[in-house]
Amino acid sequence: MTINLFFLTISISKREKSIEEYQREERVNKLMEEMKERQYSMMRLF
Repeated sequence: MTINLFFLTISISKREKSIEEYQREERVNKLMEEMKERQYSMMRLF
């Protein structure tokens, strides 16, 4: 996508993720799921 504004060109492009970023994102998602499970188990006690 390109926007021309007052002789200034701004280009926006999607950044490619590295393998390390994908791995980190996967770990974060896994931890979030574990935390949700803990919260659900605590809610069931009440």
